[in-house]
Amino acid sequence: MKKNTTINHWKFIIPSLIGVFLFMVPIETEDGVTIPIAILANSVQSLLAEQLSAIMMIIIVITAIMTIIAKLAGKEAFAKTPFFQQLFYTSPFWAITRIIAAIFAVMVYFELGPEAVYGENTGGMLLDSLLHVLFAVFLFAGLFLPLLTNFGLLELFGTLMTKIMRPLFRLPGRSSVDALASWVGDGTIGVLLTSKQYEEGNYTKREAAVIGTTFSIVSITFSLVVLTEVDLEYMFIPFYLTIAFAGLVAALIMPRIPPLSRKADKYISESSDGIDESIPSGDNVLTYGYKKALQRAAKEKSIYKFFKEGGQNILDMWMGVAPVVMAFGLVALMIAEYSPVFQWLGMPFIPLLELMQVPYAAEASETILIGFADMFLPAILGSSIEAEITRFIIAALSVTQLIYMSEVGGLLLGSKVPVSFKDLVYIFLLRTIITLPIITLIAHMIF
Repeated sequence: MKKNTTINHWKFIIPSLIGVFLFMVPIETEDGVTIPIAILANSVQSLLAEQLSAIMMIIIVITAIMTIIAKLAGKEAFAKTPFFQQLFYTSPFWAITRIIAAIFAVMVYFELGPEAVYGENTGGMLLDSLLHVLFAVFLFAGLFLPLLTNFGLLELFGTLMTKIMRPLFRLPGRSSVDALASWVGDGTIGVLLTSKQYEEGNYTKREAAVIGTTFSIVSITFSLVVLTEVDLEYMFIPFYLTIAFAGLVAALIMPRIPPLSRKADKYISESSDGIDESIPSGDNVLTYGYKKALQRAAKEKSIYKFFKEGGQNILDMWMGVAPVVMAFGLVALMIAEYSPVFQWLGMPFIPLLELMQVPYAAEASETILIGFADMFLPAILGSSIEAEITRFIIAALSVTQLIYMSEVGGLLLGSKVPVSFKDLVYIFLLRTIITLPIITLIAHMIF
């Protein structure tokens, strides 16, 4: 018994420390501060730079073909492998999305059809840039994610953070790990963690929707990329403090108003009871959290199972997410690039920006809603505005809006997290309305 207990201590401590190191420890590099997962992802991107567009096109096409086969053969086609059944047997809507994504991917890769599809600011930006990042990040994040989820770290953090997360955000303590992984890692990692926890019956529909849309925050790394685009990288600390404060205010408000407050407090299956967060007598939060961590670590007995789960995570992300990003992202980017829709949508914000004394209000208004297509678009459009304060506001707002279709929005729709496209539109608008005045007020204090 003693021996088993000692083994469980190490089974909790070593994988959890490796997981924390890979996903959460900032490392100084020539290009600035980043995390080990990002370094591994960047090295794969560099190594496969010439092949990644073709690889992602092939992955998207194979996904569409397998989905068509599953649809034609019926649900029992992959009955012997439930993982593939769940991956390829989808609703008609998602089947059509995957087919459209495959057509788009082939058109972009071979530069077929109108330039609007494969141009460097539309399909080219997705297939030759963003999907390269997603391929590499998903490869390592998917493989090593079980280090954060399977060896007790969530149980320990969940117990420690319950007293904070429940009263403030009406969420389980373990959701703090999702937020932390997003903050220092990547918003995509937060969405993936949330989706997995929801599927395993640890979050209710409301909790999963709140965490996925409120705590899958933009990483430190990407925030720096946005700030560099608007030529204000020397202001990183005040910038990040601004978005952290605005994001915190939004996180306090959003779970308490529709559409998130109207989500059902029900689990994915009737048999799930969720997680009991009460502390037994004789324990405090630390001792009880550690006990729960050891109990979870004790369940992990197979290295094969670890790598199998990691491999399934990778395929789930590549095949579940890339087609959604390709289909929705490309449509949104074409609308942004070739129509005045976002200009028109920004017009109602001109009086508001003028009231808040934002210089170049008309130019700034065009960037406010375009972030729904892709988070990087406001920074690209706003980079030519002369006033530093306006560029600061645009960059900070684009990060706190959080829901952008070419990545986190597409990921959420492609995941099991129970949010609809209409929900994402409302959440995006509400986050904009909540965070814009806060960011502008802080910007006026800084400049």
